[in-house]
Amino acid sequence: MTIRQRILRVLYPALMGVTKIFGKSRSIKPERDFPITEPGVPFYSLSATRNDGTEISFAGLKGIKVLLVNTASGCGYTGQYSELQKLYELYHERVIVLAFPSNDFKEQEKGSDAEIARFCKLNFGITFPLMKRSDVIKSAEQHPVYQWLTDAGKNGWCNQSPEWNFSKYLVNESGMLTHYFAPSVSPLSKVVKEAISG
Repeated sequence: MTIRQRILRVLYPALMGVTKIFGKSRSIKPERDFPITEPGVPFYSLSATRNDGTEISFAGLKGIKVLLVNTASGCGYTGQYSELQKLYELYHERVIVLAFPSNDFKEQEKGSDAEIARFCKLNFGITFPLMKRSDVIKSAEQHPVYQWLTDAGKNGWCNQSPEWNFSKYLVNESGMLTHYFAPSVSPLSKVVKEAISG
């Protein structure tokens, strides 16, 4: 862990406190904020490549919730790796966490896939799947999974792009996108736990 990463890890609780005070911890739920329709493209038609090169077909995720998170090793929110791991351990029978490391925000994920995996394992004990480093914001190179997550025509209601690293999208057991959580929403927050338990 670099000196910068150590400093960010120490400052993470303060960052979360500040965002809570200033009301930056928001979530979007379609029943409340948007009408929801059947996805134009089935979630289970998607796939992604893990950072070790193996493919995950989302068809194999039927019957379990999926929390998709764009991550970075040099971000103020990097401490959420610990919280994502705890969430995964608490609810492993109900949800799988899929992390998509990305360098889309201020050069905060410069490492190779192997370096990212090593960082996550050594510093946070990550056991949930890490995908290959990907582009998550709208561009010609945007990962197909994030094309689905950020296009209402494909997912049924949501056009919200990741606001920053550690934006979270929850897909239910039937392949319907049900929630978007801003980066400042802790993975261990009541709203995330209720969405997974519900």
